[in-house]
Amino acid sequence: MRTRAIITNSLVETQHVAYNFAKHVTGGHTILLSGDLGSGKTSFTQGLAKAFGIQQRIISPSFIILRKYAIATNADSIHDFYHIDLYRIQNEDEIKDLGIEDILQNSSALTVIEWPEKLGRYMPKSAWQLQLTYLDENKRKITIQKI
Repeated sequence: MRTRAIITNSLVETQHVAYNFAKHVTGGHTILLSGDLGSGKTSFTQGLAKAFGIQQRIISPSFIILRKYAIATNADSIHDFYHIDLYRIQNEDEIKDLGIEDILQNSSALTVIEWPEKLGRYMPKSAWQLQLTYLDENKRKITIQKI
């Protein structure tokens, strides 16, 4: 897939883009969400979770770093949804202790990672790279690329 940019004008539109994007992912996929604080990374994740029937409230796991949700829909190839926020990670040793290597190799998991630039040597070779950019209070730019 070539690079695609989408402008959203509200939180609901950002979540709707994510909901529709969910059609392009399967088990074993990783979605890397980059962007400054307030750029919409967690809002995008909320839209993805909704697409897979996750009923729990999706909040950024900044303090606990990782949350795991069971997929509630009939997504044949995806059984688990991991939401990982590396904002507070200081070094790669902390990443190793989280078990991210195993999560990234799980072919029945969809993994969403905020602040992926902190992955270092754990960066997946293949992933969806999304750059979220704050344009104004309501407007965001979402750039999507398969790497």
